[in-house]
Amino acid sequence: MAQCVQSVQEFIQDSFVPMVAVLCSEDAEKVTRKNNLNFSELLRPFCRLTSEGHMRDPSNQVQVVKNLRISVNNVVTRPSVPSSGVPGHAHRRLLSEVVLTCQPAEGGVANVITAGDYDLNISDRSLKASVPWYSDWRDTLTELSTSKHYTATTPWFEAYRESFLQSMPASDHEFLNHYLACLLVVSSSEAVPVEKFLKLSQEQHRIQHSGEYTNPKWFIPNTLKYYVLLHDMSQGDEQRADSVYEDMKQRYGAQGCYLLKVNSRTAAAGADEQIPDPWSQYLHKSSLQSQDPAPVVVNNTAVENNVGGTSEVDGHDSEEKDGVLVNSLDNTHPLQLDTPSDTPGSLDALRAVAVETKPPPLATGVAAATSHGACLTLNDHDRIRLFIQEFTFRGLLPHIEKNIRQLNDQLVSRKGLSRSLFSATKKWFGGGKVPEKSIAELKNTSGLLYPPEAPELQIRKMADLCFLVQLYDLAYSCYHTAKKDFLSDQAMLYAAGALEMAAVSAFLQVGAPRPYPAHYMDTAIQTYRDVSKNMVLAERCALLSAEVLKSQAKYSDAATLLIKMTSEDSDLRSALLLEQAAHCFINMRNPMVRKFAFHMILAGHRFSKAGQKRHALRCYCQAMQVYKGKGWSLAEDHINFTIGRQSFTLRQPENAVTAFRHILTNDSQQTSTQQGAFLREYLYVYKNVTGACEVALPQLPLPCINSSATRVYFGHERRLAEGEKQAATHVSLDQEFDRDLAAMWQDLEEKVVAAAKRGVVPATFQSTQCCLNSQTDNLRFPLAVVEEPIIVEVVFRNPLKVPLVLSDLSLLWKFTLKDFNRPQPQEDSVGDAVPISNEKEASVPRVRTSQKDDVIATEVIPEFYLSPEETKLARLKLLPHQTGQLNILGLVYNLASTSSTGDTTINSPSAAEGTSVRGRQDLEIQGPRLNQTKEEKTSVSHGPDRRLDPTITPPMPLLEVFFLQFPTALLCGEIRKAYVEFCNMSRVTLCGLRVASTHPDFFTFGMRLGWVVYRSTHDFQPSSLPSPYGSCSDETRSY
Repeated sequence: MAQCVQSVQEFIQDSFVPMVAVLCSEDAEKVTRKNNLNFSELLRPFCRLTSEGHMRDPSNQVQVVKNLRISVNNVVTRPSVPSSGVPGHAHRRLLSEVVLTCQPAEGGVANVITAGDYDLNISDRSLKASVPWYSDWRDTLTELSTSKHYTATTPWFEAYRESFLQSMPASDHEFLNHYLACLLVVSSSEAVPVEKFLKLSQEQHRIQHSGEYTNPKWFIPNTLKYYVLLHDMSQGDEQRADSVYEDMKQRYGAQGCYLLKVNSRTAAAGADEQIPDPWSQYLHKSSLQSQDPAPVVVNNTAVENNVGGTSEVDGHDSEEKDGVLVNSLDNTHPLQLDTPSDTPGSLDALRAVAVETKPPPLATGVAAATSHGACLTLNDHDRIRLFIQEFTFRGLLPHIEKNIRQLNDQLVSRKGLSRSLFSATKKWFGGGKVPEKSIAELKNTSGLLYPPEAPELQIRKMADLCFLVQLYDLAYSCYHTAKKDFLSDQAMLYAAGALEMAAVSAFLQVGAPRPYPAHYMDTAIQTYRDVSKNMVLAERCALLSAEVLKSQAKYSDAATLLIKMTSEDSDLRSALLLEQAAHCFINMRNPMVRKFAFHMILAGHRFSKAGQKRHALRCYCQAMQVYKGKGWSLAEDHINFTIGRQSFTLRQPENAVTAFRHILTNDSQQTSTQQGAFLREYLYVYKNVTGACEVALPQLPLPCINSSATRVYFGHERRLAEGEKQAATHVSLDQEFDRDLAAMWQDLEEKVVAAAKRGVVPATFQSTQCCLNSQTDNLRFPLAVVEEPIIVEVVFRNPLKVPLVLSDLSLLWKFTLKDFNRPQPQEDSVGDAVPISNEKEASVPRVRTSQKDDVIATEVIPEFYLSPEETKLARLKLLPHQTGQLNILGLVYNLASTSSTGDTTINSPSAAEGTSVRGRQDLEIQGPRLNQTKEEKTSVSHGPDRRLDPTITPPMPLLEVFFLQFPTALLCGEIRKAYVEFCNMSRVTLCGLRVASTHPDFFTFGMRLGWVVYRSTHDFQPSSLPSPYGSCSDETRSY
């Protein structure tokens, strides 16, 4: 993206430049066509003078003209914009294409602007050219590295503004866009070039004075004619051309003609040598401007480089509004999120978007397909540049100086006369205006009120001439005088024009002898808009005034002015002005960030209505930075919804999915109907994403999962007691976790281990934990036994007011094989094993992972329903068949909406008939905060939580215990006999059975075969069971 380094003064000077017409003979056009250019296009890159010009003002003082630019155009007798001031189809299409083709650069350096408490990421880092200290664009190179005045650039607005001002129609109430001179171009290959010059001169005279054409308009009756002899160096006779040029100097004077030599090489030779192409940046603009159908060109050579492009509609069914293609999706209220489910809503519109459409045709004009200037060398470039300089300094400026003197002499005599006497004189000699009308009729009249020879118009003509050659002091005096005359006559259109230019002249005066009269501009805008009904002129006036106000740091006034210019007649203009007003708010001394965001939303809506989808998306994304995380959930929902829809329209489904996820993730305050609409659109967009390309399972936003509340149970669910048997209590998922009870069992376990290990607990000892949760010690890898199930309990919460349907719900896992029976390899080679995962198989719904079932059998829950705002548990099971390291990653499931998203009840499983998509959610559990060392205390760091990473060990014994005739109450001193049954459920032999108790004095085992009771903390008598009772496998023993 190019940086804008043009000052306000230079912007205004380039907006009003001397206009020069071109009439070419057919042979001359053939010479320039070798370079794929017509003559006016050939000159266009060289129309800015690189040296200063000099001229004398009416007081005979020498004035310097700096950085002057002229505008050279072919004579076209058909206006591009109606004189009524209402932009036509071609003009609207031109501006729409200009904005459409100028997009922000992707992947550029981010520009973070600090505005109050906000850091706004706008666009690239660029120098602000409108701050008060900025006076000359050349200072940019030195200021760029040191200045703190940075802001976002909007090149699309600058391109729109430039195209708008350059395509302004010529008006009768002013002369700024009237032609001052005409270049008559004839080829040196003509048989009699002088006769051809005569014919072109007569043609120009006929166009100007016959009255047949209302356009183009000419500045003065005696238009400057400058005769150009075009010589083709590659074909023509140079001596003959010099001879003809000498004859021309005798006829037209040395200052009225010029010999221009071009085409110093052939096109074939030009293909081998790389010459700069300065025409490309100009031809696209001219090709857009030439889109008006069938323009009438005087020299019978059609203006080429037409680009038959259409507005970007991005696959929508579109309609044409005021010459601009707009989308039917956007004919809704800006704050309307969706329509009720029983009417055609946004889902149908998104389905229309998904229909495959052909991309817009590329430009087929010459400008887009071929190179330019293939026959021109750098010397030819210098000749063209010198020709423009000679024409301007020796022809155009002397001509303007002469006419300023003549007009000044005509008006000097008026200064001594009173207004009444002068008015009477005009009436007597027929120099007055049209017959008198009432004030109301005058204010409602937009036609011509003054004849061309009226003294008021002569003052205006002199003012415009002075303005074009940078005589701003004299121009201001003339505009001010003309303004009084027009207001006196109630000629409001003329008065508004004089007010506008008087304000601009006052601002451009050297040394600023008077303050900028902003009220002049306000009056002019109001007159243009309300009285003359000319929005084109009102917009020009507003653009000029806003730039002046911004250069004076009056951002509040500039924003107010821009907002006033928004209306329903042009969505594109309103969008651009609202965006500029938003930037004014963050450039104020006390940035108004929320106003910036609000007006960016309005600009995005108008961009969308104008068919500028990318600009609309950009505006919404920038505004989202302000609204995000502030608790304005409805505003966030609206912005995210619009971002999602626009992203999907622009074939950015991933961004659309992300935007819709934000709507569904937050606790929405929308109604159930609206939430159902959000869910339907999200599912539909996501289904298009997965259908377009094979991608990994993405994260689903619904339902919400409380990962920290996940519980993991290792082992079989215990058998229930039968008959008189009473099962010993054991840890299960159905009971609450008791920290004190768990500590007691852990203490008993440590005592048993210490007894077995001769009174010492090994350093690697890890207590048995069958059920893990957020309160257990999860720093180590838990142990699970092969062929014993692992049950994972997950807590789901539906945050919406509509039911959700999950189907084919299962766990995602990754497993690394490891054989514990073999000698363990070195630590550096442990990681060589290739992990196995079920992610690929789980991405296909209703397909059982038969191959992976040999490693880890995964349970699939066919259907799982969540009522509105319900919290529900789901228990999923894994059965490992091999030893190794298991990592439970998350969940995979199909998410669907019910057949009626507005219904908050689910009557039957058949309710889940809506669109469903398959995705995943990861179980990410944050471990406990570390708070042992100084570093851990001074920082926020968390330890690991290994509850979902069990180590699958080889088979182990599995003991179950049942009691028979166990008393429920005892008297003091009473002795009762009870029976206990030990059952080994595993095929692995159980050895070294030991019993520990917190109250060993309360019971004893019968001494049937040498049982020894291990008593409490200090009375340990290790022993083992004698054979044959020392081991049991798949046996049950009662004692």
